[in-house]
Amino acid sequence: MLRRLYDWTISLADHPRALWVLAFVSFIESSVFPIPPDVLMIPMILARPSRAWLIAFVALVSSVLGGLAGYAIGAFFYEAIGEPVLTALGKADTIEAFNERFNDFGFWAVLIAGLTPFPYKVITIMSGWTGMPLGTFIVTSIIARGGRFFIVAGLLYFFGAPIRDFIEKRLGLMFTLFVVLLLGGFFLVRYL
Repeated sequence: MLRRLYDWTISLADHPRALWVLAFVSFIESSVFPIPPDVLMIPMILARPSRAWLIAFVALVSSVLGGLAGYAIGAFFYEAIGEPVLTALGKADTIEAFNERFNDFGFWAVLIAGLTPFPYKVITIMSGWTGMPLGTFIVTSIIARGGRFFIVAGLLYFFGAPIRDFIEKRLGLMFTLFVVLLLGGFFLVRYL
């Protein structure tokens, strides 16, 4: 089923209103949809490299707005909508422990989820549920999602199709490695 959803999402990249489709997918991916917007961005940018920055911007704005919807789900509809989504993602058993520590590391949690393959929708819902300050959530989401989408757009703009395999298979790992090194550096500075 997930493969069919993935194939359907990729097929939308050729649609005449692909930017609107990207906006929709970016929006719903931030709160409930399992397929990341990169799946649409990559073929769209490869087809029209001159629109790379516009495509990244549409994904950014839509993703942050979708993140606000996820935040609202967590803040106002957690029991009805948020908890079933987190349960479906296999995160229900860690919710209480996560809630206790989340706001201590909220900025970093949003940044990490926005950049890495960790499901951003989990963090958007948890941000609302734990009452993370809305301003912190918005600014961090813009930094994280903007970084992710504009890096993908830049790689495709400058390197084209040859970089596609790297992005699809290894960019998530590279973002994760970058975050680990960044946090490791902060740890070393603070404790050594």
